[in-house]
Amino acid sequence: MIKDTLREAAERMQAALDSLEDDLSAIRTGRASPALVERLPVDYYGANTPLIQLASISVPEPRQLLIRPFDPMTLKDIERAILASDLGLTPNNDGKMIRLSLPQLTEERRRELVKVVHNRMEETRVRMRNVRRDLIRDLREFQKESLISEDDQERGEKDLQELTDKMIKKVDELGERKEKEIMEV
Repeated sequence: MIKDTLREAAERMQAALDSLEDDLSAIRTGRASPALVERLPVDYYGANTPLIQLASISVPEPRQLLIRPFDPMTLKDIERAILASDLGLTPNNDGKMIRLSLPQLTEERRRELVKVVHNRMEETRVRMRNVRRDLIRDLREFQKESLISEDDQERGEKDLQELTDKMIKKVDELGERKEKEIMEV
């Protein structure tokens, strides 16, 4: 029963970590990356569809993205979605594809992006602590119902705390790596 609880905690915390990793990949750095626009929602015949499902995205130059729609009719929709996003990029449409040129990041913008990274990291830490809190409550409930002993409950809480510490350390490492990437000139 305790192993099941710890397995559930590990799965939920890993999901939070994966979500953070996806969020951080969409935060732009000095280099062009398809992850910057892959999940951008495009209004495709009335449904919000991720850009990656509508076009191929490549990096022809270190500071440029090339978006080639599978269906040329979606070119205007993709362009509209890029303009409406908070990326701050202006698409260059040549009728067949869209080029996105990434301007050099200013020091001020880099610091703002680092703050965004720190906020996302803290949100993930809170999610992990919430998982820990929920499962500690479950362990205490199991002990009250005499499903596990008090020693097992304490051992389970200790193992859960160790798991939480390990996962939060991974969050910190991920954030530090992204911060270095952003601050790199």
